[in-house]
Amino acid sequence: MNKRQVRQILKDTDFVHTGGSAEELRVAEYLADQSRAIGAEAHLEPFPVEMADMHAARLTVTYANGTTAEVPCEGFRLCGSGEIEAPFVYLPNTDPASLTKVKGAIVMLDTGIPFFTYQDLIDHGAVGIITYDGNLRYRDSDIDARELRPYVRGEKEKILGVNINAKEAFKLIKAGVQRAKIFVDETEYAGESRNVVAEIPGTSDEWIVLTAHYDTTPLSHGSYDNMSGCIGLLCIMDNMIKNAPHRYGLRFVFCGSEERGLLGSKAYVKDHADELEKICLNINLDMIGTFMGRFIGCVSAEEALASYISYMASEIGFGINVRCGVYSSDSTPFADQGVPAVSFARIANPSQATIHNRYDSLELLSDEQMLADGAFLTAFTAHMADAVKCPVKREIPENIKKELDEYLSRKRKG
Repeated sequence: MNKRQVRQILKDTDFVHTGGSAEELRVAEYLADQSRAIGAEAHLEPFPVEMADMHAARLTVTYANGTTAEVPCEGFRLCGSGEIEAPFVYLPNTDPASLTKVKGAIVMLDTGIPFFTYQDLIDHGAVGIITYDGNLRYRDSDIDARELRPYVRGEKEKILGVNINAKEAFKLIKAGVQRAKIFVDETEYAGESRNVVAEIPGTSDEWIVLTAHYDTTPLSHGSYDNMSGCIGLLCIMDNMIKNAPHRYGLRFVFCGSEERGLLGSKAYVKDHADELEKICLNINLDMIGTFMGRFIGCVSAEEALASYISYMASEIGFGINVRCGVYSSDSTPFADQGVPAVSFARIANPSQATIHNRYDSLELLSDEQMLADGAFLTAFTAHMADAVKCPVKREIPENIKKELDEYLSRKRKG
């Protein structure tokens, strides 16, 4: 793969393609075609996702002097339809003392809505939710289209929610809003996302699975997060197929709906549960190739793998910071099922590159750095794929298991 090809892929996928959308399917078919052009067999594996069409959403607030105002907002998908009016409570903390304030209130949070936060809000009687995103200093007033994710809701009831811009959130607190009214009208339905799976068979029946998600958030074209990772997979595929077969087969999974909660990788490990014992390693790519930023590796496996990666990178003169832990990406479902996993990323300073907004664009990415990152990732993959025996123990350390339990909301942190 060369610089021209890298730039062409970025241009061809330079549009919003959220999980479950027609645009996501368009990119899935494109990546399958790119894989076939390299010489790998490729196919799409669909999986169900919950979807919603938003028809209307309104947030009306009442100030201490009795005046009212409409606040621009986006309704939460999958939160149901209806209208609720209640006292407004700003909740910067969600500790037990703060939660005593939420009964019968519409609550504004400084964060998204993770599992335990939602459970606590419902248990303490909150009737509506407001979140915000963006930045007071950004020139835009964009509002992300968020959703009340089914796994966050769990068995609890749905309550209405809206998302607003950070500028508006600041105004509400500064002005001392007293009450709020949320209206949401949406239609929910069963949808479909898909993983793209390409293979280079090996001489054994064991596999290394390489992953990268290709979907975007509603405001982003996703060049950095994460078409860059997909290009990394294609670089590895292009390089590795030239010397195929390797001892270990290579399966490349371009995951759909990662931005909606790792849905593609969760679906993959579920649908391929009987094959997981033949997978010796997962290599995940999530954001590479920026002009600036440090390259990192996060190992969800034995500490020896982190040392191995550091030594190998030092040997070939490639800078990297490696740690053991859980990474918020498609490596996590593999590690949770007992498959050793490592995520690689080039993390740019927010002043140089941001994600999940309109500023994630192809201009952030260096063709030269993309190929350099791809060359390192190819070298690591080759070390593993050509090993007489994959050197990574097929076990997940207890401290990683604990972190997985916390990340996947089976246990509270602490």
